Amino acid sequence: KSNFGRHDTRDMATGIESSGASRQYEFGDTLNLDITATLSNAIQRDGLKVPLDLEYSDLQVHQCEYQSSCATVLMLDCSHSMILYGEDRFTPAKKVAMALSQLIRTQYPGDSLSLVLFHDSAEELPLSQLARVKVGPYYTNTREGLRMAQRILDRQRKDMKQIIMITDGKPSALTLEDGRIYKNAFGLDPLVVSQTLEEVSRCKRAGVMINTFMLASDYGLIQFVQKVTEMCRGKAYFTTPHTLGQYLLMDYMSRKTRTIH
Repeated sequence: KSNFGRHDTRDMATGIESSGASRQYEFGDTLNLDITATLSNAIQRDGLKVPLDLEYSDLQVHQCEYQSSCATVLMLDCSHSMILYGEDRFTPAKKVAMALSQLIRTQYPGDSLSLVLFHDSAEELPLSQLARVKVGPYYTNTREGLRMAQRILDRQRKDMKQIIMITDGKPSALTLEDGRIYKNAFGLDPLVVSQTLEEVSRCKRAGVMINTFMLASDYGLIQFVQKVTEMCRGKAYFTTPHTLGQYLLMDYMSRKTRTIH
């Protein structure tokens, strides 16, 4: 198992918070001895005498519910559409990102949170610098955001890995092999969509869940997000800038976790 955290699983491990059950000690277990069971084993094996001789096989340790840790990358769309049509979607999204950071720091100290901004391209940004960020170029390079998120998650030693994507637009840009940015904002471009879904498939193979929060009801965006959700067994929410925080923070705290082996 990986780092301990505060997300419940169905697994059992040896630790400090006892569930009441105990088992024979194995090399590598946390030595949280069940004193009563250990002494009982020694007495059954060798009778009651003073001093009592303990053997390795007598040792019993408490079990506790194993709580897993989670590595999260928040992918925040900062393309120009986030402030178009007289509605600022970006400022509420930034506030939610900062609230999530505070939640993890105070309630889930075993977890990690990283931030990726995506627009024509994508970049990792320290959360401490988020407040000063403004919307950037016009297009939405979702694939590049996913690639950067995966590189970050590859460095993390956590049981669970997930990407939380906040966006208001379908993928409309792609970084080509020679570094040029291919752009097409009209409809669902077959090249852009296929390459982006290929990146989603890589996330699935790596066990990375993608949960998406849509800030618009654009038909192309809904089609794309439905496909992502099907592929990665994640969740998708259609929210407004005003309800985004409620949905995202509740999802983080209450999501069901897979069994960790």
